[in-house]
Amino acid sequence: MELTLWTYEGPPHVGAMRIASSMEDIHYLLHAPQGDTYADLLFTMIERRGKRPPVTYTTFQARDLGGDTAELVKGHIREAVDRFKPKALLVGESCTAELIQDQPGSLAAGMGLNVPVVSLELPAYSKKENWGASETFYQLVRGLLKNKTKEEIHISRDWKQEDRKPKVNLLGASLLGFRCRDDVLEIKKILTEYGIEINVVAPLGATTTDIEMLPEADANICLYPEIAESTCLWLERNFNMPFTHTVPIGINATNDFLNELFGILGMPPIDPNNVYNKSKLPWYSKSVDSNYLTGKRVFIFGDGTHAMAAARIANEELGFQVVGLGTYSREMARPVRLAAKELGLEALITNNYLEVESAIEETAPELVLGTQMERHSAKRLGIPCAVISTPMHVQDVPARYSPQMGWEGANVIFDCWVHPLMMGLEEHLIGMFRHDFEFIDGHQSHLGHLGGNEKQTKSLKQNNDDEENNLSSTNLNSPIWTSDGEAELAKIPFFVRGKVRRNTEKYARQAGCRKIDSETIYDAKTHFRA
Repeated sequence: MELTLWTYEGPPHVGAMRIASSMEDIHYLLHAPQGDTYADLLFTMIERRGKRPPVTYTTFQARDLGGDTAELVKGHIREAVDRFKPKALLVGESCTAELIQDQPGSLAAGMGLNVPVVSLELPAYSKKENWGASETFYQLVRGLLKNKTKEEIHISRDWKQEDRKPKVNLLGASLLGFRCRDDVLEIKKILTEYGIEINVVAPLGATTTDIEMLPEADANICLYPEIAESTCLWLERNFNMPFTHTVPIGINATNDFLNELFGILGMPPIDPNNVYNKSKLPWYSKSVDSNYLTGKRVFIFGDGTHAMAAARIANEELGFQVVGLGTYSREMARPVRLAAKELGLEALITNNYLEVESAIEETAPELVLGTQMERHSAKRLGIPCAVISTPMHVQDVPARYSPQMGWEGANVIFDCWVHPLMMGLEEHLIGMFRHDFEFIDGHQSHLGHLGGNEKQTKSLKQNNDDEENNLSSTNLNSPIWTSDGEAELAKIPFFVRGKVRRNTEKYARQAGCRKIDSETIYDAKTHFRA
């Protein structure tokens, strides 16, 4: 097993915990040693939740290994059911407990509990967090619906004949996902505008009753394939429920998503002319200001869904040149490779952040779109970066409304991607001209700080005066600037004025001119252009 300081994903039991914490009446019994209870911090710190996850740990210690750990598991299961009274119980084990082979799911199933038990077998040494979340959601839906039939649920699938609005499920949003809460709100808003009702949102905010209502919808919307695709496929096989494959991140993708959904529901396609005025991103892409962004080299890395969406937006909507594309999600490797191939690239599929950093350094992009890890790497390399995917820092979980999907999501993406480039340009100019006394005296950075302080300004002026005095004392043949020459020099922008002065004096010495006037400056300009 490869050891590393950072990992893009946690073990699969963290994914199971994400599903349990996202729902309202689910409890998760995790067979784990004392050291594996750290995952609580992810929800209280990153998600900034006021309550801890609905998880009971067996928390066995070294001395317990000499006894019957199976009885320890049973005891905690009884206590959890009696105390929390869940409508369904998830039972699994952490990577360390997996080595003991107590089979807690089988133990719970044989205890005659009065709640449904979903046994989770999550291979910790071959799978990761997103897979664990996907498998947990799939097993939960399958477990709660396995005894249901289409006749029991009375599915019609013809909303027009029933004289009702079409209904859809939004699947895949969960805690510790990237802006999931706001994405759900944005997609709800868009679909409501077109007269489409939301049947169930799951797993985020769902109950076991909601899960049992899933087949009552006319279609499923797979918002996050990493989490919901396997569940959507199962619902399609068993309840003939079609689902969307386009993730609505970006203007073009949102437009394609709506047309795909309307086709499934038998609704007329939308008018594209009414779409592109719903976000400022298309307007900006056509503006003069966006010329600065055209052709900017961008490197993209993250989970499969957000990496592919970012590549499409960068290439089609902002005019960037994508020079690198990759993902840490091995389950999404195939579609990411196809997306990279369309851009003439070879996808980077890895969970080693050092390989990603090397690829960034090799491709020398002007902007990095990645995870919290790529933010660190880009900072070391001096490259602007915007976070587009988990893993993320708490600063990437804003309290304000900040979706990635839909029309407003396109606005958020526009701001988040463009501002690092613009601020990077400003800081670059400040760095270039920080020693120019005129710049220091009169200009400030966007942070409100002066380009230098008074002592530095005086010191630089004194150094310039001393340098000129030394030159005049050591070189009596130095040309003299006339008032006409100084006036002409003052018309030249300050950030190239010094170079013009030096070149003009060099030309005057070579030409034997004792005085420099405006004509001398123009002659020097012609000389150095030739």
